Amino acid sequence: MRTGKFKVLRGFMIAFSVCFFQSAVSQVPLSWGDLAEGIQFKKGDAIPGFLDATFRKNMAELEGEEVLLNGYFLALDGSKSVYMLSKNPMASCFFCGNGGPETIVELQFSNPPKFKTDDIVSIAGRLKLNADDPEHCYYIIYEANGFTLK
Repeated sequence: MRTGKFKVLRGFMIAFSVCFFQSAVSQVPLSWGDLAEGIQFKKGDAIPGFLDATFRKNMAELEGEEVLLNGYFLALDGSKSVYMLSKNPMASCFFCGNGGPETIVELQFSNPPKFKTDDIVSIAGRLKLNADDPEHCYYIIYEANGFTLK
């Protein structure tokens, strides 16, 4: 009798492990170096202050894929509706002149997160590349969710 229950439990654990492993493997881990190497900029003429971006082939192939990226969480407005992931904390982020636009990623959550500015977080979601809309970052992670690392 115990053997039967053990086999059912063991089968459940194997099925759970396979499902968990497949979902974990489906996320492509990104680093800030990947983002820096995945884009090229040149001064644009169409929109003042907005650089023309070209995404390299290896980055373009990731568009729409589920990715995973770690960084510093930034909430950029008082209503907490504009979120970014940054290579650097708020005091030394892109907006303060430390790094280029490839050091931030716009985050679009289905449900507002409970993170605080400068929390170190891991974010998973689908990657969108933006080469022509100055209202958004060059890199966007939509359908985002995550957890704190620290």
